Amino acid sequence: MNVLVVNGPNLNLLGTREPDVYGTATLPELDEMCVEWGAELGLTVTTFQSNHEGAIIDRIQAAAADGGGVVINAGAFTHYSYAIYDALVAVGLPAVEVHISNIHAREEWRRRSVIQPACLAQITGEGLEGYLRALTILAE
Repeated sequence: MNVLVVNGPNLNLLGTREPDVYGTATLPELDEMCVEWGAELGLTVTTFQSNHEGAIIDRIQAAAADGGGVVINAGAFTHYSYAIYDALVAVGLPAVEVHISNIHAREEWRRRSVIQPACLAQITGEGLEGYLRALTILAE
């Protein structure tokens, strides 16, 4: 099964951006971890990161042709991008939302996810391990 792992705005700065919140691993390290774990689960994982909402929507739409599923950390778009929500619903692929930090224990504005209703599950506060759990959910 094909799985697209999407990382949104500022996640390209993993490893340097607020390491006390997001850890010290870099985005390439996270990508490699997801590809390797996915292979162990029998998944073909493709990773994608963009700071641009439209690019994320375009990539989710393109994933429909591959079938499979989506793991998404939409970053700050989580809290207000109904367009990303609509893209997830439109393609109809199973999706799991992931956040490295616990969004429910942070600032008030970060506690609401508008994309969560389009997803099978939401994983927050498990660090990078949350991505592995999301892949496991999709593999089951």
